Amino acid sequence: MLTSMMTTTSTLSTTGTLATASSMFTTIGLSELSIVAVICLIALMSAREILSVSKVWNKSLSMLMNAAVFPLLFTFILIVVFKVNDMLNFV
Repeated sequence: MLTSMMTTTSTLSTTGTLATASSMFTTIGLSELSIVAVICLIALMSAREILSVSKVWNKSLSMLMNAAVFPLLFTFILIVVFKVNDMLNFV
């Protein structure tokens, strides 16, 4: 943590505050966005299972759910691959 703060301070003096602030928020934001994506995926998959046994389930609702779930599922797979790769690089 201390080395990253020292790097940020040296970057701040040479490049300005805008680049440093955006890089700090990018690192924090990636983790938060992955959590939000996983929560949305769980919620949509749960809603899909619940709606599939109800009377309102039809082909257009199925296509709508697929359009929402598949990109989030792809994002989840990328998150898992990224995290596994990150853990293997520490070893």
